Amino acid sequence: MSNLAYDPADDAEETLLADLAAMRSLRPIPRVSIQAFCETESVAGPIERAGEDRRMAKAHVKVHMGGIPTAIEFYQSAPTPNLIVLESRSEPKELMQHLAALSEHCDPSTKVVVVGYYNDVGLYRELIRSGISEYVIAPVSMADIVSVISSIFIDPEAEPLGRSVAFIGAKGGVGSSTMAHNAAWAMSSLFKSEVVVADLDLAFGTANINFDQDPAQGMAEAVFSPERIDEVYLDRLLAQCAEHLSLLAAPSTLDRIYDFEPEAFSQVIETAQRSAPMLVLDVPHMWSGWSKHTLTKADEIVITATPELANLRNTKNLVDMLKRLRPNDAPPKLVLNQVGVQKRPEISVQDFAEPLGITPMAVVPFDPLLFGNAANNGRMLGEMDAKSPVVAIINEIAHVLTGRTEMKGRRKAGLGSLIEKLKRNRK
Repeated sequence: MSNLAYDPADDAEETLLADLAAMRSLRPIPRVSIQAFCETESVAGPIERAGEDRRMAKAHVKVHMGGIPTAIEFYQSAPTPNLIVLESRSEPKELMQHLAALSEHCDPSTKVVVVGYYNDVGLYRELIRSGISEYVIAPVSMADIVSVISSIFIDPEAEPLGRSVAFIGAKGGVGSSTMAHNAAWAMSSLFKSEVVVADLDLAFGTANINFDQDPAQGMAEAVFSPERIDEVYLDRLLAQCAEHLSLLAAPSTLDRIYDFEPEAFSQVIETAQRSAPMLVLDVPHMWSGWSKHTLTKADEIVITATPELANLRNTKNLVDMLKRLRPNDAPPKLVLNQVGVQKRPEISVQDFAEPLGITPMAVVPFDPLLFGNAANNGRMLGEMDAKSPVVAIINEIAHVLTGRTEMKGRRKAGLGSLIEKLKRNRK
């Protein structure tokens, strides 16, 4: 007899991971109204969770219990939305009769998706012929719902949006911008893929210094002239840093106050995503309406922290908040930076990660010579010393963020020897 006990939580976790993987490539749903009429909680639940997903932020979703008869009664005195989702356990003949009755109250432009329980090709063809947009067999997942809605409202011929990765520091001075810029450079140079870096710290941004650029225009012109933003205008604002790397630089001046509405950067970000497969957002260490909105909408988030108590507290607060704001996304990635400073008391990697429930994506040892020389010369770490162990870590970050490799759990084991090697090199 096996000693292994079946744990339903394992299936739930596998389902969640499958959902996250399936939704990774889905694009945001446009501003549409959606109403669902469900007979069971097993269908209503995924639709409600889909409505809370960031990809559905512009859509308005309302779930009713009661199925098609309730929908018929409801639309006798109410206008129909852009999309109706109907769950029905009726047999095919009865289902078609219910849909015919509902059609008398539907606007011709309204799309209809049916969630049914009969895996019948003949039924599917009859439904499509009658004008139903899609027929989905129950049970359904959150990813199924978002995917079906996406297939209806997003033009499959349209150019796909690039992925956005937002870097933010748990505290000022932890090296978040340095990580963002070097990871972006690594992505562009390693994979020969177009990458755009957007410096959102308009007052104190360092991307122009780190990339040795002094563009006359950049992020300020974009964010203060939203009515002009399109791919052509954005291309004029971008500074070319490398063959496959462009920069939307911050002015880094204090000649005006940079107060923004929550969605101030949204149009710039969406336009940039149509211009390149990868958009790296350098988000300053602050908590405002627009920074919260930017992090909520990003495809991926990277938190950079150093191994001390204030960083741990701030990282924990960020992780918890982002989990509430992004319930259907994977947790943010964590980079522990400046690890191994001589004579500085530090929280161990394990003790730092344990309360967060996150394994660090990377642990970057303290190397002031390499980082200092790169910063002072306006060069990336890989340009200064391509064989450095730190550069190897940055390259691995680039692989993880572009989906070319999974996070490795063996980083911790080699950390001690790597730090010791760097210490010997500095002596």
